[in-house]
Amino acid sequence: MRTTAIDAPRSSEAFRHEALLYAGQGDFLEGTLSFIRDGISAQEPILAVLNSPKIEMLRSELGGDADSVRFADMALVGHNPARIIPAWREFVTEHGAGGRRFRGIGEPIWPARSPEELVECERHEALLNFAFAGAPTWWLLCPYDTESLESSVIEEAHRNHPFVLSGGLAAESALYRGLAAVEEAFDHPLPEPPGRPEEMTFRSADLDAVRTFVSGLAAATGFDTGRTGDLILAVNELATNSLRHGGGRGVLRMWQVEGAMICEVRDEGRIGDPLVGRRHPSPDGEGGFGLWRESSVRSGSGQVLPDRLRRARSHVA
Repeated sequence: MRTTAIDAPRSSEAFRHEALLYAGQGDFLEGTLSFIRDGISAQEPILAVLNSPKIEMLRSELGGDADSVRFADMALVGHNPARIIPAWREFVTEHGAGGRRFRGIGEPIWPARSPEELVECERHEALLNFAFAGAPTWWLLCPYDTESLESSVIEEAHRNHPFVLSGGLAAESALYRGLAAVEEAFDHPLPEPPGRPEEMTFRSADLDAVRTFVSGLAAATGFDTGRTGDLILAVNELATNSLRHGGGRGVLRMWQVEGAMICEVRDEGRIGDPLVGRRHPSPDGEGGFGLWRESSVRSGSGQVLPDRLRRARSHVA
C-alpha cells in the first residue's frame, strides 16, 4: 500500500485542523495509516476517534503498533456531537504541557447522521478552530468519505478546515471561513418549526408546570419512560438557565419531527460565547452549568444558542 508522508505542523501553527478527503476503504487506510505511523515515529501521543469497524481495520493494519494509539468509538463519544469538543479538550489537557506535540483523528460525520445531527457536527467542526486557537501544538485530521457523503457536506468540510488533504497532497483551503465566521454564524436565526408548535410562557414559579407540560406532550408522542425522563431533565435545565440568566421568564415551544421531539426555550437575554454547552464550566465560575448539564443529559443532538438570542433547542429521539 502506498503511503504519503505529510509535513508536521510548524511550531508557529499551534493547532492544525485538517480534512482528509478519501474515496473508499483503501483511500481511508492510506491517509490515516500514514498519519498514525508518522506520529508513532515521532513518539507523539495519538487519539483516534472513529467508528468500530474502522478502529478494527486500523488495529489489524498496524499490528503491534496499535498499542501506541489510543482508540475511542465515535458512536459513543459523538452520540451527542456537542460532547466531542470536551473529549478533545481532555486529550489536549493531558498532553499539552511541556511543548510536546500530539495528534488525533476524528470522524464525526457519516451518511447515517440525521439532518439535525449533521448540522450539529458541522457546527462542531467550525467550533474546533475557535476552541483550540492558541492551544498547544497538535494536529487533528478529520476524514470525509467523498464516495458516500453529499457534495454539500464535502464543501462544508472545505469551509470548516484551514487545511485539506486529498490524493496525498495537503494544501490550505481556499474556502476556509476563518475564526470570525464562527461567531458570525450565531447571528443567523434558527429556522422556524414546521406547523404550529405547542407553546407555554413560564416564570420562576412555573418550573413544575413546565415539567408537567413536557411530560404530557412526551406521553402523547409515545415516548417511553427513559426518553421522557431525558426530555424533562433537558428542558428543566434550559428553563432554569433562562430564569437565572435571561430576565426571569422564558417561552417553551415543542414540536415533533420524524419521531423526535424538539424543545426550544427562549428568553430576553443575549449571549456571545460560541462554546457555551461545550466547555466544562469552572467550579468557581458563576455560569455555564445549566447548558453543560443539558448537553450532558440530552440523548440526541441539538443546537444551543446559535443565534445569540438565547434560544436553545434540545433534540431527543
